[in-house]
Amino acid sequence: MSDLPRKAVTRTAKLAALPLGFAGRATWGLGKRIGGRSAELVARELQQRTAEQLFKVLGELKGGAMKFGQALSVFESALPEEVAGPYRAALTKLQEAAPPMPTRTVHGVLEERLGAEWRELFMEFEDKPSAAASIGQVHRAVWHDGREVAVKVQYPGAGEALLSDLAQLSRFARLLGPLIPGMDVKPLIKELRDRVAEELDYGLEAQAQREHAEEFADDPDVVVPGVVHQSEQVLVTEWIDGIPLSEVIADGTEEQRNRAGQLLARFLFSGPARTGLLHADPHPGNFRLLPGADDAEGPESWRLGVLDFGTVDRLPGGLPETIGTCLRLTLEGDAETVYALLREEGFVKESIALDPDEVLAYLLPIIEPAEVDAFGFSRGWLRNQAARIADPRSPAHQLGKKLNLPPSYLLIHRVTLSTIGVLCQLDATVRLRDELEEWLPGFVATE
Repeated sequence: MSDLPRKAVTRTAKLAALPLGFAGRATWGLGKRIGGRSAELVARELQQRTAEQLFKVLGELKGGAMKFGQALSVFESALPEEVAGPYRAALTKLQEAAPPMPTRTVHGVLEERLGAEWRELFMEFEDKPSAAASIGQVHRAVWHDGREVAVKVQYPGAGEALLSDLAQLSRFARLLGPLIPGMDVKPLIKELRDRVAEELDYGLEAQAQREHAEEFADDPDVVVPGVVHQSEQVLVTEWIDGIPLSEVIADGTEEQRNRAGQLLARFLFSGPARTGLLHADPHPGNFRLLPGADDAEGPESWRLGVLDFGTVDRLPGGLPETIGTCLRLTLEGDAETVYALLREEGFVKESIALDPDEVLAYLLPIIEPAEVDAFGFSRGWLRNQAARIADPRSPAHQLGKKLNLPPSYLLIHRVTLSTIGVLCQLDATVRLRDELEEWLPGFVATE
């Protein structure tokens, strides 16, 4: 595995081969139908082959392709079981690992950014990475003061690779759409591109992580490792152990799944209220389930470790109050006021006229988790929601096409959808309403 961006022509060829592969399988599927096989069976087999090739290619690349793969992987809960089942392991792997860069390259970055005597900063340094992702990889080490640390090293050329890969992916976003029912892929890719420069800046990431670490320093439920050292392309933070959320998804007990789900929801809504920042990369690789403080026992003592603050949304006043107000009024059945608020915020354009009652009927199934004291998130529930919105024959699909997503809500929308996807992967029962009442402005009526 060479440095990023390997040879640009090689990366482009791999990505460009994806739509050609899709087209080839479409031709193959047509031939099968002519041969007498049912359209449903052919479509299912076609989806499986398409998913297999997509995840194989994304898994071989870092940069934007890897980043897109991580974003895509949290939506696997919405895929039909016959498609998602065979590739769930591959999807999870995308969230946790990528091929490592050579040791000599890692040492070169450390020498350039930390100085020729960089080894003196560490008592120990493991050359083998403990984790690898889209723009960098993490090495376990011991800082010179004895603290165990995670050393995040950015891939040389990561910025160029990200922009190049995402530009390639955007050209055939239409072909990837069917893999995420009910989700338009193009805004996802555009949003990822818009965030590239910010995520490459480890100074901004260190600042966001410090603010979270300070706010959650004594929190009984959430653990954020502190920042030890930061320079361009290198970020050193405290090391935290724990069970990766991907392992909880694969093999966790019911108690672990429920606790992880509850804490994930709590962090999603409490973070903006407490720090003015929204952690905007909620895929399972960025979370750990930790034992309770002071060796406390029992599921209720487990804590959520939160990693990677490279992508955050800055919300000085917390999440917009309009979200909580609309959610509350929708549950109360106030169609007219909800519709007026949506128009005011730009979710319904001035040139569009919709029936408020139809808008309410569209929203109610989606916000079902907020209607009850405890809700069981599941892949089946998410697939039903995705199918309802994606089916061109359904009223929900027709109405959804007329709604608009204001740019200021794009990242909030992505984070919310991604978190729901992870909760469904966890198959967790969560008291979501408790978190909304505690942390979401506008959800509880005020005098």
